[in-house]
Amino acid sequence: MNKYLFIPLAIVLVAALIFGGCKPSEETPTEILIGESTSLTGMYAGFATGGTFGIQAGFDDINKQGGIYIEEYGEKLPIRLIIVDNESNELKAGSLAEDLLVRDNVHALIVAGAPQAVMTPVSTIADRYKIPYVGTGGLKEQFFALRETASPPWEYTWNASFALVVPYPPGSFWDKPGYTMADTMMAWLLSIVDQTNGKAALFATDDIDGRAAYGLFPMVLGEAGFSTCGLEEELGIFPMGTTDFTSIIQEWIDCDCDILLGVAPAPDFGTLLRQCHTMGFKPKSIFAPKAAMFYTDVSSWGGDLPLGILVDMLWTPSYDPEMCPGIGDTTSVSLYERWHEETGETLNTALGVGYCAAQIMGDAIERAGSLDPDTLNEAIGDTHLDTIWGPIVFDKETHYAGSAISFGQWRKTDEPWVWELQPVFALQEYMGETAEFVFPIPYD
Repeated sequence: MNKYLFIPLAIVLVAALIFGGCKPSEETPTEILIGESTSLTGMYAGFATGGTFGIQAGFDDINKQGGIYIEEYGEKLPIRLIIVDNESNELKAGSLAEDLLVRDNVHALIVAGAPQAVMTPVSTIADRYKIPYVGTGGLKEQFFALRETASPPWEYTWNASFALVVPYPPGSFWDKPGYTMADTMMAWLLSIVDQTNGKAALFATDDIDGRAAYGLFPMVLGEAGFSTCGLEEELGIFPMGTTDFTSIIQEWIDCDCDILLGVAPAPDFGTLLRQCHTMGFKPKSIFAPKAAMFYTDVSSWGGDLPLGILVDMLWTPSYDPEMCPGIGDTTSVSLYERWHEETGETLNTALGVGYCAAQIMGDAIERAGSLDPDTLNEAIGDTHLDTIWGPIVFDKETHYAGSAISFGQWRKTDEPWVWELQPVFALQEYMGETAEFVFPIPYD
């Protein structure tokens, strides 16, 4: 055999060893990319504005400490939050989340304080691309129902929120007072039932949030000794965008209802409330979760319409810093002060919910020691963490962590923003002191 035939063969073998047998390692990323498809504009902007501020504040605090140590790379990396505005549109929420994954190559998705309607499409995308998604929003009942109807159930979405009325398993970590809205509702209802005629008016938009409340609130009302006007006829359910509530309000007047409660977006409830005042229907107490959660929403109604309205509070600056720590020297009070200094606005209760989401994500990435999606997903499921929003423990089977809520009441203040939300019912010690509940509403 010609000896020169061995030369090309040797070259091939050496090349194979260099380029095939010694696979080069992947390049170390320079930052951790987290994407958020959220509602900076539209009907859910109140949730997203505070929630996103909280997330960014949490990541800023992590970056001040040099970032997160990734064992896989042997160094700390900073976090960068990439935000896209889905305009409170469910269709855009999913498509924009997909853009974050495909175009921006984010390592994970996050959201805070968002209603389930805009979280669901993102969960679908997260599962399609097998990328972890941490949310702090929606409701337990909605999340459980939608996750189980997905085929297969979402494996990359993890959500922390509160429940409406469905209790947690006895003896479980979340089997505590205040972990359902019903617990705190009962405290409110029992405090006033003897000072009313026991008749309640219930309103709800004809959507997932409204229907859930309309189906569950009457049970709590009944246990507290109240009857619901027009329940069998579904009086008070209306399509989003309704502008004339005359017939509904007149039936409430005819029923002589003393309290009003229900779930609707802020613009719809504002219209309803204005017409209630015009027609002379002024309940002794009003509970309006979702509609009255944020200053930007209630201040848009005009006049004294927000006065005395009761609402669930996702978080307040009064949370005990020992039991609800932030990152570094951040506390609940200092987080609110950062918000106020930057925006000039009063409290947005989604602040702490957003900061908590950042804590969950940062903690999971560090424990995972990797940006591999499956490794990170498993680490999120192992979360057992004290956060600025309270303790967060995920159930690995349901991908859910329960949280507690308090109730607040809107009242006038001498501050430039005029309206201020103050906590009046809190069932967990770490939530701090509460203000005095004002009843009945002092209409002029």
